[in-house]
Amino acid sequence: MSEMDADGIDLVPFGTPIDLDNCAREPIHIPGSVQPRGVMLVVREPDLVVTQVSTNVEDILHTSVEAALGTPLTDVIGANCAGQIQRAAAAFGDLRERNPIELNVPVDGVDVAFDAILHRENANLLLVELEIATGPRPYSFPNTYLAVRGAVAELNRASSLTELYDIAARAVRELTGFDRVMVYRYDRDYNGEVVAENKRKDLNTFLGQHYPASDIPAQARALYEKNWLRLIDDVSYTASSIVPVANPNTGRPLDLTHATLRSVSPIHIEYLKNMGVTGSMSISLLRNGKLWGLIACHHYSGPHLPPYGVRAAAEFLGSTLSLRMVDRFEDEQLRARLASQAVLTKLMGAISNESAPLIEGLFGAPDLFDLVPADGVAVRVDGRAETRGVVPDAATLAEIAEWLVTQGEDIVVTESMKQSAPSIQLSPHDVSGVLGLVLRDGQYVIWFRSEQERSVDWGGDPHNKAIAVAEGDSVRMSPRKSFERWREVVKERSLPWSDNEKSDAATMRQRLVEALYARSEREVRLAETLQRSLLPEMPLVPGWALSAHYEPAAGGRIGGDWYDGFRLRDGRLVIVLGDVAGHGIGAAGTMAQLRNALRAFVGDGTSVVGAVERLNDFATLLLPDAFATLAVAYIDVATGETQAVLAGHLRPLLISADATVTEAAIATSPPVGVPGAEYVETHLTLDRGSRLVMFSDGLVERRDEELADSIEHLGAAIARLGADATAETVFSHAPRRGSGGDDTTVVVLTRD
Repeated sequence: MSEMDADGIDLVPFGTPIDLDNCAREPIHIPGSVQPRGVMLVVREPDLVVTQVSTNVEDILHTSVEAALGTPLTDVIGANCAGQIQRAAAAFGDLRERNPIELNVPVDGVDVAFDAILHRENANLLLVELEIATGPRPYSFPNTYLAVRGAVAELNRASSLTELYDIAARAVRELTGFDRVMVYRYDRDYNGEVVAENKRKDLNTFLGQHYPASDIPAQARALYEKNWLRLIDDVSYTASSIVPVANPNTGRPLDLTHATLRSVSPIHIEYLKNMGVTGSMSISLLRNGKLWGLIACHHYSGPHLPPYGVRAAAEFLGSTLSLRMVDRFEDEQLRARLASQAVLTKLMGAISNESAPLIEGLFGAPDLFDLVPADGVAVRVDGRAETRGVVPDAATLAEIAEWLVTQGEDIVVTESMKQSAPSIQLSPHDVSGVLGLVLRDGQYVIWFRSEQERSVDWGGDPHNKAIAVAEGDSVRMSPRKSFERWREVVKERSLPWSDNEKSDAATMRQRLVEALYARSEREVRLAETLQRSLLPEMPLVPGWALSAHYEPAAGGRIGGDWYDGFRLRDGRLVIVLGDVAGHGIGAAGTMAQLRNALRAFVGDGTSVVGAVERLNDFATLLLPDAFATLAVAYIDVATGETQAVLAGHLRPLLISADATVTEAAIATSPPVGVPGAEYVETHLTLDRGSRLVMFSDGLVERRDEELADSIEHLGAAIARLGADATAETVFSHAPRRGSGGDDTTVVVLTRD
């Protein structure tokens, strides 16, 4: 069973044989062994009894494992040295800041200089690493600073990131003596690029080559973020095991996350050997605690062991470079942000002008291309659509807009539509990358970038690191296959969208939402005023009861519903319920024109079918974008005889005197707004005690229910109301379980 480490990475259990298939899940923080250049002593606090030891204690301290285990530290390294460690461990503050402790350990009666590096795994275990001291002593901060003072001064004067990288590579090589020093920079996916190099003249260059993220798995990156420097002085070392394997105090293998002697992955050793590397060191470059890059040092002429003081100086130089890189990067980011903020401010001022169409503000000066550079942009906002530059055709654009909505995000970003949405047919030469802002009601802003074909020089084929070649079956990662320059041509991808561009787009979306809301609120007020001014008081007719109720959609969105009721000169009663497609001031305006036109056609004595036909002619001629459903009925109030036309509308419900509910048997004709449509008139009689209930689709349309079932449930609710069924009670008792996305109108006509 696998286990999770402290960083949430799924690892194989300790002791699992590691190969190319599972190396990305290797628990490298608990290797169970150390590099043999030093000895590891694990002591229990506070009595400082040795509970674990590396097997090379015999070679370095000339003490057997058996003699060391279970004995006080004093018996292993002498009372004086044990006392120094005890005092350092007991002092207040960060233990690592006191490293190294300079010891003179008696070995066979002769004092040998050691550097002791202390770490505390938990409250009761102290890890003591003893490394034979080399180089100048005593170790001190002034010594470290003097070693790198000139390089730090150069870093402070550097005017670009490239100059920073070059200075760091040269300074670290001069300081440490490695044959090659490289500066790696990681992209957002942790693919590495060699951005600076200082090397022996006879070595081939790795400058400009890329290395895939798989070269440094996630658990290795996590260790680089915790332990800034890692040294392998001899890649051909034989690891010294830690015994016992499990610590008696914890029952678990020893966590060597912060140990300088920590043994490294056998796969990584194999990787280095195949490159011809004999010694290696790396220094982490961090930004806000996250791995930004590495200073990688390689040696080829044999083992290489820089003294602890030199390594500390190199680590100090790496931390200084990290700070300078962050300063430089954030300075460049700040300048970019200030420039984009200026563009955003001007755009926001333009779109906040409610007297001008919103889309004109987006395409003014500056425009959307100034905010996010792209090859094309498409906008649909506030009832208008416009495109600029290279964009797909209208049908494909509609597909992309629908796809954006299905992603469930406010902002959708991709560099490859072919990969992200393969079902949409696009030419990557025209459109490859998309940055889309999803707004409500099918509105959007979409930037498009075309394919940017480019070549990437990898240090070997990044897609195939496990190739056995002519060197023999034992070679899994060949230097000829894994490390020589391998050029990949990247196709069907656009230039990446930068973090700044995505951030600016997010801000743009927020401002657009606010602008649309403000405009919609204004339109709602206008539309509601217009609509309610056109909704009449229903006439009083002896022997009949007529009621109507109108309810805007959720959020106050006004639609195109209307109702009407009036008497003709011959005494007949006319009732109307209509529904114009759409929302807002446009739908309300269309509704007003259709309502007034129908009143005129009905009022001059035209039959019900003739009035609807004339209304359709009027709409198709003068309102070509109008589309409406309609229910119209002429009722003889003396006899109940009724002539009705349904133009695409839902059938009214007919409730008999005994509370039986049926759909009124009225023929359905095409909606208004269909050129050449023919309409059918239906005759029926409203008996005494019966009710006719007209309603718009907002009352019955549900996302989670079939329309027929919803109408049936509505009929049952009306039947339960009985004599109390009015427009208001029908609306309030209807099983409205829908989204509330449409306005609702109910008209109830009752014959006494």
